[in-house]
Amino acid sequence: MKIYVPRDAAAKALGAERVVKAIEAEIAERGIDATIVRNGTRGMIWLEPLVEIETSEGRVGYGPVTPADVKAIFEGDSDKALGNVEEIPFFAQQNRLTFARVGKTDPLSMADYEAHGGLSGLRRALTLTGDQLIDEMKTSGLRGRGGAGFPTGIKWDTVRRAQAEQKYIVCNADEGDSGTFADRMIMEGDPFTLIEGMVIAGLTVGATKGYVYIRSEYPDAIEVMSAACAIARDHGLLGNVMGSGNSFDIEVRVGAGAYVCGEETSLLNSLEGKRGTVRAKPPLPALQGFMGRPTVVNNVISLATVPVIFEKGGQHYADFGLGRSKGTMPIQIAGNVKFGGLFETAFGMPLGDLVNKIGGGTASGRPVKAVQVGGPLGAYMPVSKFDTPFGYEEFDGQGGLIGHAGIVVFDDTADMLGMARFAMEFCAVESCGKCTPCRIGAVRGVETIDRIAQGDGEAVELLTDLCETMKDGSLCALGGFTPYPVMSALQNFPEEFAGVKEAAE
Repeated sequence: MKIYVPRDAAAKALGAERVVKAIEAEIAERGIDATIVRNGTRGMIWLEPLVEIETSEGRVGYGPVTPADVKAIFEGDSDKALGNVEEIPFFAQQNRLTFARVGKTDPLSMADYEAHGGLSGLRRALTLTGDQLIDEMKTSGLRGRGGAGFPTGIKWDTVRRAQAEQKYIVCNADEGDSGTFADRMIMEGDPFTLIEGMVIAGLTVGATKGYVYIRSEYPDAIEVMSAACAIARDHGLLGNVMGSGNSFDIEVRVGAGAYVCGEETSLLNSLEGKRGTVRAKPPLPALQGFMGRPTVVNNVISLATVPVIFEKGGQHYADFGLGRSKGTMPIQIAGNVKFGGLFETAFGMPLGDLVNKIGGGTASGRPVKAVQVGGPLGAYMPVSKFDTPFGYEEFDGQGGLIGHAGIVVFDDTADMLGMARFAMEFCAVESCGKCTPCRIGAVRGVETIDRIAQGDGEAVELLTDLCETMKDGSLCALGGFTPYPVMSALQNFPEEFAGVKEAAE
């Protein structure tokens, strides 16, 4: 018997370790021949800890499980029984490509990884020329999943064509946006797919060294990725890649927790041991990146998607999606929502369906007021825009951005003026201080919003002008995107920015 209990940070936070101890005690007491496999989470966080038992008819789930539930599970009369896990509606409606193995396999078992399609993409990539590798990536239409949405194939081609003795692949795993956890889920639940993707990237552009830059707040991801790299070396995935004569190795580096280090040039400075401040562009990192050498900087999800593109073909991946938004997106549903978790689907699903049909509406049972998409710098989308399809251009047309695809739901009790103030305050705290619009603008923004809260209606025009300056003049997206939540709150909920003091009195 195989019993699966996630080792994912979310499952641990909800009591998975106590459940494992209870299962071990029950196995010992009954004298059962059983193995506990510590898998990744399936992404249905409201069901964690989710215990799965392998049967002839598939894996049967129980959740959310407490230690007190374990005895009933073994006796076969648990009220936490969920049936076949992959038939749960939240899971069954997904198009799992990037996350195909997450939750199914032991994250640190190379045999498990290969048994579920792992290394197929790399083996195919080793048979292709550099031009063919680039063509496959361009055909797939994959765009940067970290938020910028830049075509991955074009970025890789720029690095490939650059002349240098040394090139690098840098994985941006500094996942700092509120309501996002996809990068962490991949690193903790299927680390080999990230490693394989980085190896393929290295083969394509001629890089022999890679770095995974992980935020310090992810101790489980750091532990799993470090262990996975060691296992990958032992199995020939790193070093002399699959005995091909191509060399590639990976080093895990830990960031100190600065939000701005999620910006690629600030990350590179940190990686070099410098203060995490933004660099002016040009030169682009693709030409002068880490240590001044040509560097591919990609998000975790971008790189983790590469193996499935080469396994199934670029066109297969491109057949999913909407318009220029090709493939699938791991959407993270969080906040005041009934069914929070990770939902991977093809681009194009309306925002309202994600919130109400998939997420089940608010956990509080109150009406949805707004949804912030794209992290703390994303726009607040009101219910009137819920018919917007989930796609890069479609969101941009509505004054929003997809970012890292985190969705945070708010009910009708949310204070939108307060949320706008939080955005400015967040920017003020996290600014690297390199440019004036961000460093000074965010501080003035907090002060201006406080004036509005005191009933100064004339300050609304000043806030709008300030946001335009920050958007156009900031050196990076931290200052440049802070106006999105502020202006979307102001434009979609104007009544909350007028007569605040008088209403309170």
